[in-house]
Amino acid sequence: MAYQGYGRVIRGVGGLFTVRMFDGNSRLHTDIPMPLDGKTVFGRGRGSLHRKGALLVGDIVEVAYDDTSFAREGDEVIPSPDGTGISIDRICDRSCALIRPPMANLDVLFVTLAAAAPDPILETVDKLIAIAEHNNIESVIVVTKSELNPAYAAELRALYQKAGFDAFCVGQGIEDDIEGLRTYIQTRLEGKIAAFSGASGVGKSTFLNRLFPELALETGEISRRIERGKNTTRHVELYPLSEAADCGFLADTPGFTMLDFERFDFFDKENLPMTFREFEKYIGECRYTKCSHTVEQGCAIREAVRSGEIARSRHQSFCALYEVLKKKTKW
Repeated sequence: MAYQGYGRVIRGVGGLFTVRMFDGNSRLHTDIPMPLDGKTVFGRGRGSLHRKGALLVGDIVEVAYDDTSFAREGDEVIPSPDGTGISIDRICDRSCALIRPPMANLDVLFVTLAAAAPDPILETVDKLIAIAEHNNIESVIVVTKSELNPAYAAELRALYQKAGFDAFCVGQGIEDDIEGLRTYIQTRLEGKIAAFSGASGVGKSTFLNRLFPELALETGEISRRIERGKNTTRHVELYPLSEAADCGFLADTPGFTMLDFERFDFFDKENLPMTFREFEKYIGECRYTKCSHTVEQGCAIREAVRSGEIARSRHQSFCALYEVLKKKTKW
């Protein structure tokens, strides 16, 4: 007998995908109970979905299977451990899809940066935030290793809070914002997907293990010579926040090292100002209609930088990204 159900992709390695099937309360398009409702199953993409990169972690997918796909032990249904008879036939509409991190349907992106070792590169951090903003993904800033430089950690938190973002400082052996971050995750992520991303070595897996010890994420040693971490996260994986079939999920993701506006077509320079949310109230107030907000006299945004309303580092990141996007070829 043929069956059909819907679920969310929570892991993918070597073309084999793990799908958390929706249960009868959240399943799409049908009221008929199916054997694998609410189960976690394995399957491969059918047809064009078999191509590398076609399916993303976070995708909501249509799954087809048959009687060979599961066994029954009394009232219990046991899915096939190797995906026998299970295929992923269709991807439902995505709210967004990103290359770095490679995810679909993200709602929240926790952008992690270290207060030290390695020192943060704010232009790279702001680039990631801009990509998230363009895709209507909420950015939350997490400053790790705060114990190494508490004053700078607090400065970074204040910088991004002023820009309009929730921001937290976490660190080992000091009083930090870990409980506030835990509360945010527990109360604000219901039914949502959140990814953690940041440069290698900033300690994503370490503080995730503090938040959720049951995840037991692999962590790496920091090289004292180059002050960079071994990228221990080999793939993106979603971790459910509860036992509910369509609960909120957390993701631990590989470090971002490939954010490149010239190689990856995120957006054009015309869209850039709207990805810096603190610029919004000044857009349209400049002397010149086509103000680039980089060098012009009478620019409302530059004046806000001079008056301290906008952080100088954020404007510097904007100008650097503008120069890159200005040279990008339109195909």
